[in-house]
Amino acid sequence: MNKLFLGCGAAAIVAFGAMPALAADELEAKLQSCNACHGENGQSADASIPIIWGQQQSFLVKQLHDYRSEDRANPVMSPIAATIKPEEWRKVAAYFSGKTWPAKPTAASASQPDGLGVCKACHQENFAGAMSGPRLAGQSYQYLISAMNSFADGTRSNNADMATVMQALSPGDRDKIAHYLAGL
Repeated sequence: MNKLFLGCGAAAIVAFGAMPALAADELEAKLQSCNACHGENGQSADASIPIIWGQQQSFLVKQLHDYRSEDRANPVMSPIAATIKPEEWRKVAAYFSGKTWPAKPTAASASQPDGLGVCKACHQENFAGAMSGPRLAGQSYQYLISAMNSFADGTRSNNADMATVMQALSPGDRDKIAHYLAGL
């Protein structure tokens, strides 16, 4: 287990464990511990950690639920999510979704790889996400390929549709799609 993940998780658990009901003026201060991993300016501390600034609010609420219930078990996020009360999920998600998605200096290749068309149904034409799916455009390649492979091999099972789609793609297609989306 990466020491960065353990350090990030420990800091966040301590901060969230001490969190009373979230008052609006206290919310930002309480969520600063998230920056240890997810980044102070929205850029994650490690490319395997997703960008959550500007992410779809409904997706963030679902992930907090899934981490807490261990439908999406994770040694760092599950204990953190367990300290956030369900009635606080929307406030936490609204805080991060209200932030500006961090700009990236990279550019996508000119043509979309095969297999990407089906993704637009949930993630939208420009892959910026919507109520039906999270933003993929601009996430790091490392996070995207890990998530895609986890759905494909059944390690991640908190979305049956994603598992079906990822299992239908070859590892090479998933790799090309992850590179393309990371460059958007």
